[in-house]
Amino acid sequence: MPRFIIQHVTKYTYEEPVTDSANHILLFPVKDELQELVQQQLHISGNPNVDIYKDYYGNRAGSFMNIAPHQELRIESKVEVITKPRVLPEDTAEPAVQWEMLKSLRCDGRFIDFLKQENFPALDEVKAVADSGFYQVVSVYLAAQQLTEYVYTNFQYIQGVTNVETTLEEIWKLKAGVCQDFAHILLVMLRILNIPARYVSGYVCPRDAGMRGEGATHAWVEAYIPFYGWLGFDPTNNCVVTDLHVRLAIGRNFSDCSPVRGTYKGTSRQTLEVGVSVAYEDGRVTEEMKTVLKPQPVTAVQEPDGMNSYQRHLEMMQQQQ
Repeated sequence: MPRFIIQHVTKYTYEEPVTDSANHILLFPVKDELQELVQQQLHISGNPNVDIYKDYYGNRAGSFMNIAPHQELRIESKVEVITKPRVLPEDTAEPAVQWEMLKSLRCDGRFIDFLKQENFPALDEVKAVADSGFYQVVSVYLAAQQLTEYVYTNFQYIQGVTNVETTLEEIWKLKAGVCQDFAHILLVMLRILNIPARYVSGYVCPRDAGMRGEGATHAWVEAYIPFYGWLGFDPTNNCVVTDLHVRLAIGRNFSDCSPVRGTYKGTSRQTLEVGVSVAYEDGRVTEEMKTVLKPQPVTAVQEPDGMNSYQRHLEMMQQQQ
């Protein structure tokens, strides 16, 4: 069973002192039968008290305040996680039976949030691909794999062409983006077929270099497979999620799973540095944190009352790669 030590740092530096910093973090790995959290160290500048609770989707979340003037906010999480292999679906039930089962979930409160479709101008174009009839003649498991491959094949992985403000319409037209964009398009396609689908944030920790998303926070999708349960699909790497993926949070989309977000009062002039480093059982480290921690662009929004936001942390655009 793989064991990873993951260090995740977010650092803000402000040109002038700011005050009343209120923050929300989703940096606590999922704990279940497939993922064991051995230990976690959380260090935040100013040593504020962190209130930890479970959010609406069952994620462990934290919130904290820093009222005093400060010119730097550094949030550092270091976790040791053991992941376990998942048994894949046997996929023996007749496809018609599987698709019929999905119909019964439409009014099930556990799945309604993950079936709700976001409307946008190109939705009919997406529907023409996802609901072409080809997918529903195969099992739900195979349909999810085929749609994962479609996104992987037809979208280019290009950093910097999108951000968290980029709409589904723009992503579909660009046919390019990073992992969060790939995940959002796959969510739309699965939900068109009435397959419950949820967004997952976390890390990917490949044994060998080459997987997209390593060295940053990552995003993928979990689809509900009849007679099996939730199963992860990574459209950025065209694979079923394995024990090389570490889960942080789940939700309807990225806005539910942002690792860090918050507000503060003060100057809009700031710099952001983020970094993720993974250490493996054999002692190999992806990169030292001083190398990984790199400046990232930040766009601040001036609110009418003078309060600046983190631009939803650029909603971690530079980490979600």
